Amino acid sequence: MRTLAIAKKVMKELFRDKRTLAMMFVAPVFIMWLMNLMFSASTAVNIKLATQDLPTSLVTKMDDLDHVSVQTYKDLNQAKKDLADEKVDAVVSYKNGEYQVVYANTDASKTSMTLQVLRTSIASEGSNQLMARVKQALPQLKLEAKAPEIKESYQYGDKNTSFFTSMIPVLIGFVVFFFVFLISGMALLKERTSGTLERLLATPVKRSEIVYGYMLSYGLIAILQTAVVVLAAIWLLNVEVVGNLFNVIIVNVVLALVALAFGILLSTLAKSEFQMMQFIPLVIMPQLFFSGIIPLSSMGDWAQTVGKFLPLTYSGDAMSQIILYGRSIGDVLPNIGVLLIFLVILTILNIVGLRRYRKVCLLYTSPSPRD
Repeated sequence: MRTLAIAKKVMKELFRDKRTLAMMFVAPVFIMWLMNLMFSASTAVNIKLATQDLPTSLVTKMDDLDHVSVQTYKDLNQAKKDLADEKVDAVVSYKNGEYQVVYANTDASKTSMTLQVLRTSIASEGSNQLMARVKQALPQLKLEAKAPEIKESYQYGDKNTSFFTSMIPVLIGFVVFFFVFLISGMALLKERTSGTLERLLATPVKRSEIVYGYMLSYGLIAILQTAVVVLAAIWLLNVEVVGNLFNVIIVNVVLALVALAFGILLSTLAKSEFQMMQFIPLVIMPQLFFSGIIPLSSMGDWAQTVGKFLPLTYSGDAMSQIILYGRSIGDVLPNIGVLLIFLVILTILNIVGLRRYRKVCLLYTSPSPRD
């Protein structure tokens, strides 16, 4: 009987907490819907090839293949420049009896498809045209047709670079965001539930000063944590960083401050640690799914629009530009600027959010705190 009484008490408390009850059912359905969206995204790989001094028939065969677009260049240096600027995925040229391919190699699936397209197109040509001309000019020689060699080089990484490489910049940012968000949110929530925050709000201190104080203290810890996460990830995963490692840390520090402000904001909305934990799938999972870990270009227009309102989209792009393409900090300033806008907006919302707690404190304290 006592067991039933305890169970009845717990059930009543649970049904009384409408927010927790709703999140218990809404959050799993929301996550499953997001997973369905990710896995139903288009898996077709589209590649853009730059060609220089190739037979016209070979260029035509490659261009006729599905998901392949070919642009012919007269200047090989210009083609390589466009490769560095992400306008094409590979440069194919013909020199000294062999095909030379330079891959961007930031996406292993595109690298593999480029090689497959080139080999298929060469094979479909039948006997090598150059060998046919030699046989025609020197019929007395018995030469066997031999497929020309393909010399491969890579702008990033090497032949062992995997598909996981393109995901690493986004994953590093996700790890930074997740742990800073979780620690800051839970820490401030503990101060709220213990009464520390209420006592602080009962003093003449400004709400903005409270927010800045928390962000400064937790921000210093977040910066240290971010540096450790970035360096450990690059070392443990053996990531080749083409750009400046310090720039990678700068981007992640700004992202960590955004996560810090986000965690503080949600901690003001949660009534308990349990509710704070329930915010994780609703806040963190969309960040992961829409951050570019699966190319947004393979999804619908609405998904690309949603991605523009999430911080990890901009940090992931900035990280990819620095790590994979060697861009400078000036090249990723637009992404950093958007992250700073997120930080300012979330900070303002935190200051406004503390207003309701200050009003509660005024009911129990006689001093009239200035604001």
